[in-house]
Amino acid sequence: MKVVGADASQISNIDLFTSHEALILPYEEALTRKLPDPDTREMKWYNTSAHFIWIGDRTRQIDGAHVEYFSGIENPIGIKCGPSMDPEELSRLLDIVNPNKEIGKVTLITRYGCNLVDEHLPKHIKAVQDSGHVVVWACDPMHGNTEQSSSGVKTRNFRNIIQEISRSFSIHLEYGRTLNGVHLEMTGDSVTECVGGFMELDHHHLSQNYQTSCDPRLNYEQSLDVALLIAKYNERKRRGSMGMM
Repeated sequence: MKVVGADASQISNIDLFTSHEALILPYEEALTRKLPDPDTREMKWYNTSAHFIWIGDRTRQIDGAHVEYFSGIENPIGIKCGPSMDPEELSRLLDIVNPNKEIGKVTLITRYGCNLVDEHLPKHIKAVQDSGHVVVWACDPMHGNTEQSSSGVKTRNFRNIIQEISRSFSIHLEYGRTLNGVHLEMTGDSVTECVGGFMELDHHHLSQNYQTSCDPRLNYEQSLDVALLIAKYNERKRRGSMGMM
């Protein structure tokens, strides 16, 4: 609240939405409830562990348990799409989890890596167009750009993250689509887990405050760098002066 300059004393309530990867199915199943549809009052199955859950790139098998579970709930859902996702497989997957082709029910979270986004994103956009599904497109520029640092820990390069976001914006524009969101691993703390950015962190800086035990995160300044670059891109788009981020 302090970061955005909001006065908490003047706000009586907020809408808070939660999301996570539905990795451990017994946990998700234990929190699945049959509840009335807000519009029709018909009883349907909802996952109550979060508003929005997603399937990971490693657990989206057509005949897998995760896809079977996701096909039976009413929540908006996400699917991570990486380089190993065959375009035909993507069409079949959408038909399984969203047979009624409900607009916006599925968010495709693309995660290719900056060197592979040009090869795979156009094929996936074309497959979705041909399938008749209308999805929400999000870019995850973090997971496809994880690398080993010279000190032996996992890190991500700010330049690669920006490149994948930038190319995703451009490719969607070329195909008459819109990139609707960006998924980032980030923290408000002053960690040193990703290299690059205007702070010019290098590999030898990582040991100064490397805290994560899993995913390297952008720190507060790198996160603001990304947000400002996206904001400037959208400003140029509104003015009709397009360019790379």
